[in-house]
Formats: sequence, C-alpha cells, structure tokens
Amino acid sequence: MKKILFAVLCTLLPGFAIAQQVPDSAFSYPIPNPHFDLGKGPVVWLDEGHNNFHTLSGRYYAFGKLLEADGYQVRAFTDTFSRATLAQCRILVISNALHPSNANGNWQLPTPSAFTNDEISIIQEWVGQGGSLFLIADHMPFGGAAADLAVALGFGFSNGFAMDNRRRNAEVFYRSNNTLQSCPITDGATPAERVDTIATFTGQAFTIPPQAQSVLALNDSYTVLLPDVAWQFNDDTPWQSASGLHQLAYRTIKKGKVFVSGEAAMFSSQLAGPQRVPTGMGSPEARQNAQLLLNILYWLTGN
Repeated sequence: MKKILFAVLCTLLPGFAIAQQVPDSAFSYPIPNPHFDLGKGPVVWLDEGHNNFHTLSGRYYAFGKLLEADGYQVRAFTDTFSRATLAQCRILVISNALHPSNANGNWQLPTPSAFTNDEISIIQEWVGQGGSLFLIADHMPFGGAAADLAVALGFGFSNGFAMDNRRRNAEVFYRSNNTLQSCPITDGATPAERVDTIATFTGQAFTIPPQAQSVLALNDSYTVLLPDVAWQFNDDTPWQSASGLHQLAYRTIKKGKVFVSGEAAMFSSQLAGPQRVPTGMGSPEARQNAQLLLNILYWLTGN
C-alpha cells in the first residue's frame, strides 16, 4: 500500500492547482443535428444555492454553453429546494454542493450534508413524481456533502479519492474492455452519438442499487483513498479497493430519472496552470466526454 500511496502523491500533487484553473471560454463541440431548436428545448437548472464549486459563470461555463448549443435553456437555480421552487423544474443538475462549514476551501472532515433533511425528502418526492436529477459529487469533501441525498436515491457515496494505481493523470475508460459499459446512454440515439471512450479526472466511487445501470465501472486497478483533509495523503491514510464500485450510473425512480456522477471535471472545460493546459472536455483524452454529456441530458428529458 505504501507504493500505491506514494505513486498517487507523485501523480496528483503537481496537478493540484485549483486556483490556477480558469474556464475555457473558447471550448466548442460540433453538434451537426441539435436535439432541439436553439433556445426552444427544455429548461435545465444548475444548482448554485448550496455553496456549489461549479457554476455557470465559472467552472461549468462550457457545460452550460454546450447544452445551449443543443437547444436547452440553461439557468442558475439559487433557491433552497422546496415543493414550490422545484415545481418550476423539469431537469435539475446539482454539481459539487457543500455545507457552509466546508466552503471557501475548508476541505476537511467532518463534511456535513449540503442539504437539509427536508430538502432531501422533497427532492426524493420530486423525482418520484417525474423530475429528472443529474447529481454530480466529486472527491472528498463533495462526496460527503451529497452522501445523504445519494442514500435517499439508492446510491452509496464514498467520501474519498478514486485513484488508478497505475499513475495516470486522467483515468481513461473504454467500451472495448467493459470499463465503459454498453447501455442506451453510451449507445446514443444515432450511430453518430455512440460513445466508446471517456476520461475522468480524480473523483470518488460509489455503490449502486440493483435497479441501476452502471455506465462506468471500476476494478481492482483502482483504490479509494479516504484522507481527513483533501489532497493530503500519507502512509496512514485509510483506503479501500474500488473493485465493484462505479463512477457513473443511472436509474429510474417511479416516474422520474436520476443520473449520478462521481466526478465533475469531466463535464467542464478548463485551462490549468501557467501553460493553460486543457482539462475536462477539452482534454485530448476526453474527446467523447461532450457527447456523453449530451446523451445524458437527452435521456433525462425522457428520451
């Protein structure tokens, strides 16, 4: 285990420069046949009311622009979750929400829920009545902040870092080796929408219920590290095998739909460091991540 931990440290620490990442405003992805006429598609709400690390004007700028290019109307959701506020929503995206105690870079244990018990119950009810939820919760502390909500939806989040023991900066998954699963979302609605490979960038891993379909499955080449403070690892850091865990999955709940991601950067496009190295959807390894995002949203619309 010592070798694994030190290998992970060597891989991660040079890339840990969150403050140096800026949105890639020039990112674009060709959509020859948008699902909806420009500005006429369903409204997609991105939660910005729970100390979210990803916002439309920040790290999820490219996320919003990509969906708009496919015809969606993308808006910021800045309220608490109630029956009244969710009544306006058909599709809700929650990405990397945090409890106030962990906001502003205080990424250490404990990591309380970003949502009140009432909010969790209301979201669960809203999904069951036909709402579509895209829940994204990254590595610690984000997995911990969304863990209670995940449990209510049948998923078990780890509050850690899912690492490839082979020391790759980006984790690349392939349909050909069954780490990227063949399913309606990766198949797409047309042959042009088929996704055969995606990349992720250090997220968490989670359990899924029997009713869920895995999209991205981890194996014994991956380890989940569980530090007390984000990005601070040593030889005493608790860990577990990631074999049997997942990083992308989806399910239906009564009349509604839920897609869950244990990694957030894969749906962003950012420029990192002084050399402005592309990360997220703009990374060369992630050339099909944008198509996967479009397929996810199209499934959430009811297609």
